[in-house]
Amino acid sequence: MSAEPRALVVIPSRLAATRLPRKPLLEIAGVAMILHVLQRGLEADLGPVVVAAADPEIAFTVENAGGRAVLTDPALPSGTDRVLAAADEIDPVRAFDVVVNLQGDMPEAIPADLVRAIEPVVADGCDIGTLVVPTDDARERDDPHVVKAVVSFVDTAETRGRALYFTRAPAPAGRGPLQHHVGIYAYRRDALERFCDLEPSPLERRERLEQLRALEAGMSIGVRRIDHAPPGVDTPEDLEAARRRLARRPAGERR
Repeated sequence: MSAEPRALVVIPSRLAATRLPRKPLLEIAGVAMILHVLQRGLEADLGPVVVAAADPEIAFTVENAGGRAVLTDPALPSGTDRVLAAADEIDPVRAFDVVVNLQGDMPEAIPADLVRAIEPVVADGCDIGTLVVPTDDARERDDPHVVKAVVSFVDTAETRGRALYFTRAPAPAGRGPLQHHVGIYAYRRDALERFCDLEPSPLERRERLEQLRALEAGMSIGVRRIDHAPPGVDTPEDLEAARRRLARRPAGERR
């Protein structure tokens, strides 16, 4: 890892979302959702940003707005595989030390959080970096759609640590906040390749959480705490809530 790592930000995107079809192209404050996410990636200023598009319509929308897109095989099994495919096309000489996977349904991602996500990889030597937000919310505790990270923190302020497990169940037991996992990842380039070469693991299949594949294979996942979880857009209700929030922002802050 170089002293000043170079990061490539990749946003995987496809139209075939189950709960919200054609999600990337749905408009929020007059702009396609994927363009909001693209702008958040650019604002992080980590390096080039590219959309790994499973569909030509997404690529056209991105490129028509002046962004960069790579068409990837729609049959790829996951967004992570799409990220690797785009990284291999954009960077065949492996000039980038770190690849950031920014989910395409996070139009309100905070650019500074992307910077935090790469810290475990750069500063701690972890294979993968990701983010958590502490929560005492009883609804989040019991909601299986809110993934909880079980983290061994290495500082008394509980701002950085290593992930021991991820689960949809309330964990760990006992008093204290749970850690709401935020699905932004940073990978060492070789770790991304290794991960995508692995078969889905038993715990991954059981929990339906692909990051467990990495843990079962002995890969390290470092964690940084952030203050707020950026809301994702998975349902029509999520979309309407995002439209209301972003409509209130000045036009220059929407993209």
